[in-house]
Amino acid sequence: MPERILYYDCSAGISGDMHLGAMVDLGVPPEHLTTELKKLGLAGWRLQFTRDSRKGIGGTRCDVLLDGEAPPPVGHGADVASAPTGQVDALAYKPVTKLQTPLAPGHEPHEHRNHRDIVAMIERSTLADATKRRALAIFARIAEAEAKIHGMPVAEVGFHEVGAVDSIVDIVAAAIALEWLRPDRVLVSTIELGGGFVKCAHGRLSVPAPATADLLRGAPTRLGTVPFEATTPTGAAILVASTDAFTDKTDFTIERIGYGIGHKDGPIPNILRVFLASTRPAEAAAPAASRETAVVLECNLDDMTGETAGYVLEKLLAAGASDAWITPIVMKKSRPAMTLSVLCPPEKEAALAELILRETTTFGLRRREVGKLALERTFEEVATSLGTVRVKTAWLDGRALKSKPEHDDLRRLAESRNLPLREVERTVLAELAQREAKA
Repeated sequence: MPERILYYDCSAGISGDMHLGAMVDLGVPPEHLTTELKKLGLAGWRLQFTRDSRKGIGGTRCDVLLDGEAPPPVGHGADVASAPTGQVDALAYKPVTKLQTPLAPGHEPHEHRNHRDIVAMIERSTLADATKRRALAIFARIAEAEAKIHGMPVAEVGFHEVGAVDSIVDIVAAAIALEWLRPDRVLVSTIELGGGFVKCAHGRLSVPAPATADLLRGAPTRLGTVPFEATTPTGAAILVASTDAFTDKTDFTIERIGYGIGHKDGPIPNILRVFLASTRPAEAAAPAASRETAVVLECNLDDMTGETAGYVLEKLLAAGASDAWITPIVMKKSRPAMTLSVLCPPEKEAALAELILRETTTFGLRRREVGKLALERTFEEVATSLGTVRVKTAWLDGRALKSKPEHDDLRRLAESRNLPLREVERTVLAELAQREAKA
């Protein structure tokens, strides 16, 4: 079956606002973003989506407006004089002009949220688990980069309160949009970083900002096409936490195109172009059960608590592991212990190995390559009496082998209708069985 591909053309860079604009232009409903974001319990913001253009190319512009903040002017070139030094971003390296925005009544200056606070906010929300994992993975990349730069623990990385609201909205909305699109693969082009200097709370810094540079280590980048900051830390974090590969070679059938409009005007159209595409028929005709090579990382642990093990499993899955699990074992001197096992694609091995060595008590790792046989999978939205659910179907030799509704969708229906999850699952499965019998 054809693969669903999301391809980011970052020839003019990427910011959190540009990303949201492109997602909505691609078809993600704005009301879905707002409804899901409200599950955070975060007050003092609203999303504004407007049509705008750069160099004659039209698209969707996103503004995250805070209480007491007037909407910016919209129109071709409207933000040339009033725009910040670079793209709008909400992190530590955000432009000074944004930091100087007057706060609404009740918002005191110099309040901060640290990374630990933001993680707690996301974890206690009623967002779907998959969305939480995406958002936490993006924030983890940002916090790790900032911690390295400033020489502080990850949990203590702080964000100015106004900036925290902006960045939480940008990042969690990105996770919501990606879950709504549910691509099989995410591909990213060479990334334009921009040029010149960016004004920030730390003074004038050359582009790219330190966090952006750290986040994009190993990714193909380009400098100097435009004389301002083209890629922000938020945009960089969204890419590195979501991408499966960086490539400028595209071989797919384009289905939809979304244009996210940037706040700065320059010598080239300041847009983020995102393609929703599918693999070509020739690729789709490949064997239904694909053979892949994967890597297994393992270590035995006899001096780590179960609480820590659970935490490490969550971090490994958020960082891109295909699977991670714990097996109880007995070690020397009859000590009860555990084996931590991680299955991952080869390109994720180095990062996940570093995470295990950093987060667990082990002094070393075993690794081996394994063959992996995977059924082709497709997703379909199906209308039921309780609402729409996504159904995953596995294929073998061109035949549908098995299907099941997505758990996150069942949970969403249970919460929205105040019904027991088991009752929702029973109803949906019965209706799917009737649908299959009629087919």
